[in-house]
Amino acid sequence: MMRNLSDRQKNWAFGGLGVGCFALLLSLEIATENDDLSLLDILVDALAMLLTIGAAVGVALVTLRLQVQHDEKLALIRDLEIARAEGNGWRNKVRSHLAGLKAGMEMQFQDWNLTPAEREVGLLLLKGLSHREVAALRASTEATVRQQAQSIYRKAGLPGKTAFVAYFLEDLFAPEDDMDGRAISAKDGLDWHRA
Repeated sequence: MMRNLSDRQKNWAFGGLGVGCFALLLSLEIATENDDLSLLDILVDALAMLLTIGAAVGVALVTLRLQVQHDEKLALIRDLEIARAEGNGWRNKVRSHLAGLKAGMEMQFQDWNLTPAEREVGLLLLKGLSHREVAALRASTEATVRQQAQSIYRKAGLPGKTAFVAYFLEDLFAPEDDMDGRAISAKDGLDWHRA
């Protein structure tokens, strides 16, 4: 029943329970006391009961909050496991396609007669790294990477990095049709071609 209540409703329920317990305990204390009670005796007894009941209500609220956090943690773990499984499934499904793409890229690099260093730089540029980042990864200078990149573009007959990346990525995306139904290509209007 408590799981169907909101946090605010649970707080009010525990507060009401605490007040009810306090009133009941104070009534029992007064009713069972044989001696004459002064106002001070009643106040001391009331304060002791309030502290006891307050502690009990506090423990109950903390326990409820811990249960809610535990449930949230379990839900997050379950969602994470689902996301991991979906990610692994996607990777397994496209693994052969990626291997074929990499083999095709290697064949094209061979056709362009790229050196091993140029091939490595080319792959890192295709991953989106800047010249500075490639230089840091390869423990070389930015100027060296820039020269290797220019050599790649020259051997490929491409004007620069954008055309180099587009050379490999353009065919991965289905072409969009313009208003006349003609396929629009990133190469439209550009003076470079595939070697």
